[in-house]
Formats: sequence, C-alpha cells, structure tokens
Amino acid sequence: MEKAKSHQSVDWYSYFKSIRSECPWSYHAYLNGLIHIENWSDCDRLEPLGKYQAKMYIVDLPDNVVEAMAQELNCDDQECEWLFSYPGYGEFATPVKVLIQQDRSRLNELRSKLAGQSGS
Repeated sequence: MEKAKSHQSVDWYSYFKSIRSECPWSYHAYLNGLIHIENWSDCDRLEPLGKYQAKMYIVDLPDNVVEAMAQELNCDDQECEWLFSYPGYGEFATPVKVLIQQDRSRLNELRSKLAGQSGS
C-alpha cells in the first residue's frame, strides 16, 4: 500500500479554491485557519472541533474502509457529521484520502442556506 502523503505536501489552497462552487464556505474557512488538517495516524484520539469549522484526517487505508469508517463515526457521533473523500470520488474529490469531521448542526444550516439561494 502506498504511504499517505503528509498534509504539508498537498496544495490545499488550490483544492479549496477549486471547490468553491460546491462548498463555498470551505475556501474562506481554510484561508482563515478554521480547517485543521492532520494525518489520521498522528491522531491519538478524536477531539471536538473546538475553534475549527472542520477537521480533515488524511488516511492510508483502502477506499471502502474509509467509507465504512465515516459511516461508523456518523452512528457514534451525534454532534459531528463525518464525510469522506478520495481521488476519483466525484468532481470535487480531495487529492488524497480523507475523513472529514464537521459540526452537524452548522453543516445543516449551511446546506439550508444554499438550498434557499438556489430556489430563489
């Protein structure tokens, strides 16, 4: 299995800029230091989001395992929503495999705003 890239070796600025149409808040959050990125293997235990709007954990696991982990974390965590992405997983895929931790209520609020804007 190929070793996961470190978060420092990924051009996250270009990635977040490229997904503005799908996830407009993330670009500004990234620029303002509100998205924390670390390697899953460096994570001793999961912490609340704290000051961050999202945390992204780079994982070095098969795609189906990453998907299953997100599903399991969603069942266990009522405050956060867990998403996943990996290269080739749709138009807005991340450049490396990641698990994404976000505040569930904040994410739902953002989705509602976007739905309201598109329905106008």
